[in-house]
Amino acid sequence: MNDDELAVLNARIDRTNELLQRMLAEVAKTPSTHAIFVDAGYLYAAAGRLVAGTEDRRAFDLDAEGLIEALIDKARTIFADSRLLRVYWYDGARRRIHTAEQQSIAELPDVKVRLGNLNANNQQKGVDSLIRTDLESLARHRAISDATLLGGDEDLVSAVEAAQGYGARVHLWGIEAPEGRNQAEPLLWEVDSQRTLDLDFFKPYVSRRTAAPAYEPTATRPTRDNVRFVGAQIAAKWFASRGRETLGELLPGHPYLPGSVDQDLLVEAEGLLQYSLRGQADLRRALRDGFWEHLQTHY
Repeated sequence: MNDDELAVLNARIDRTNELLQRMLAEVAKTPSTHAIFVDAGYLYAAAGRLVAGTEDRRAFDLDAEGLIEALIDKARTIFADSRLLRVYWYDGARRRIHTAEQQSIAELPDVKVRLGNLNANNQQKGVDSLIRTDLESLARHRAISDATLLGGDEDLVSAVEAAQGYGARVHLWGIEAPEGRNQAEPLLWEVDSQRTLDLDFFKPYVSRRTAAPAYEPTATRPTRDNVRFVGAQIAAKWFASRGRETLGELLPGHPYLPGSVDQDLLVEAEGLLQYSLRGQADLRRALRDGFWEHLQTHY
């Protein structure tokens, strides 16, 4: 190699080194990014048992907005030099139709709600695969450098492995168990770090419900027309908060309502009527008829 060729080669090396230094400088200026992945089924069961002594969601209230803020703050102290991408909230719902509570969570800033199905036994189906899809996709596209996973199911191991395969670090958060352990050991082995949130962390956000008032039948039993009108009133309120798109998802099930919607309808109607509809099959049919008739006027 003569002197001219050597000079050209050295110039190319210098240029390459300069480009590498610029790239490293840009990378150093780019903040890392983290996301929080919440398996709501695990959260409700474990936090409910810890604070309220029960896994039955109907027996306690969860301040989801306050709890999500607390999780974000917790992550901010751990990942001090990182910015939050968003919180992913995974839950189950019949035919993937949001409940009122899930809808309110979805409306929170920086929160994305993903829904799997609920089977006849109220067991979540498809939630683990949703978590894996999101974890893998975000890690593959370098959208996150760290993932905080609040969950405990062994089926999440594949999601952790997928994210780690693309260079993301996965940090498992658990909920203190009154006894034993509420997270699968294979999941604990696979993650990059572990952390347990204790009773004091959840106490401000979980409260046991007081017994609902039992409405005694009044001297005058409401007529079917009165009950039908109440059903229409509740439908109007439901449509105003849920909108035409959710209605479109509900209509294929006519004349049946998802269990959660039907239960909410019954409880609200009893409150308005001050009359128990339990065991009143004809009045409950009138209630559902009024609900459906009003909704169908909007479609």
